[in-house]
Amino acid sequence: MAALRLASFTLRPAAAAASASSGVTPAVPRSASFARPARGLPSLRLAPPRRRGDLTRPRAAEAAAESYATALSEVAVENGTLEQTVSDLEKLEKIFADETVAEFFDNPTVPREEKTQLIDEIAKSYELQPHVVNFLNVVVDNFRATIVPQIVAEFENVYNSLTGTEVATVTSVVQLESQDLAQIAQHVQKMTGAKNVRLKTQLDPELIAGFTVQYGRDGSSLIDMSVRKQIEEIASEFELPDVPLEV
Repeated sequence: MAALRLASFTLRPAAAAASASSGVTPAVPRSASFARPARGLPSLRLAPPRRRGDLTRPRAAEAAAESYATALSEVAVENGTLEQTVSDLEKLEKIFADETVAEFFDNPTVPREEKTQLIDEIAKSYELQPHVVNFLNVVVDNFRATIVPQIVAEFENVYNSLTGTEVATVTSVVQLESQDLAQIAQHVQKMTGAKNVRLKTQLDPELIAGFTVQYGRDGSSLIDMSVRKQIEEIASEFELPDVPLEV
């Protein structure tokens, strides 16, 4: 599966940047502070840890991810780093797309020192902010690395709500030029009325040519401008059988 890449620009009105760092703070459930914050970094207030087996239930994993995301968003709003934090989490999303990473961190037989070393390497290589590094340490300490992708998704929902942002995923055969992505972002902004638009891009050679744009809650809306879609429509119109194409 191709990894998502955040486009290098975000459409927003001039006043939007100020709104992202406003005093609006998302509600955080009553919780206990962790007794051992990572190496003096800012602590996160989260719900008391559940047993590892609890996360095998989808609802429990979803609730845990929401709790982590809400607490992290509170920290980001308080220190005015909401934009940088969502960027850091997108980096972690790519890293944890490899399931072996989460398996390593959640393996109780792996010494904590080895996990700490890898976290330090990730933090240095990806230039993560201190509170994001602390967040990652808390996740690892509680054996919840497998839900990092869900935490990222929940955090993006909070971010989008706070900043009036619409996220759209653009899929194409080759990487589109910046001006093409700008036009797509403007079109999505016009259709949705969003204050801001953030684009994620991914490649899919099966489209043959053209591109698709998914947006809305859970990608429920789709703009399909791919050649593959055109061929399917033509085949359907003439009741032709599907013809396999070599890319």
